[in-house]
Amino acid sequence: MPKGTIAGLIAGLRDRVAEFFRRPGPEAAHLATGRRGEQLASHFLRRQGYSILASNWRAKGRKGEIDLIGFDGDVLCFIEVKTRASHGLVPAELAVNRAKQHELRGMAALYLQSARRHPPSRFDVVSVYLVPGQPAEIDLFKDAFPWRTMGVTRRLGF
Repeated sequence: MPKGTIAGLIAGLRDRVAEFFRRPGPEAAHLATGRRGEQLASHFLRRQGYSILASNWRAKGRKGEIDLIGFDGDVLCFIEVKTRASHGLVPAELAVNRAKQHELRGMAALYLQSARRHPPSRFDVVSVYLVPGQPAEIDLFKDAFPWRTMGVTRRLGF
C-alpha cells in the first residue's frame, strides 16, 4: 500500500460518519404539526388584514421565541400560535399559561428595545386544530393577555 493510504481511508471514513450524524433525521410529528399550524395562522392573519413582519423571532442569548409578529392596523401584535392534531379536554389557547405569558412579555420587550419606534402593542393568540380528514380550524384571540399580569382573571374568554 502506498504511504498515506490508511490515513486517507480513515479520514474518508471519519468524514462519512460525520456527514451521517449531521444529516437531519425525520422531523418529529409534533414539530411538523406546529410548523404547519404557524404557516396556516400566518396566512389566516394576512387574510384578516394583518401585516406579518417576522416569524419565529428569537433574541440572542435568550430562550424562547415569538411565533409571529405583525401589525393589525396601527397596533403591533406579538402572536403565539398553538396547534393541536385533535380536540382535547383543554382548548389549545389555554396552553398559553402564566409561564408562557411571562416568556412572551420578556421577548416582546426585547423586540421593542431593538425597534426604532414603539407603537401600541398587544398579545394575540391563535389556536389551530389540524384534525386528520377535516379542514383546519383557526381561532384568533385578540388582546389575549395584557402586558402586566392580572392574577387569576383570564382574558381568553373562558
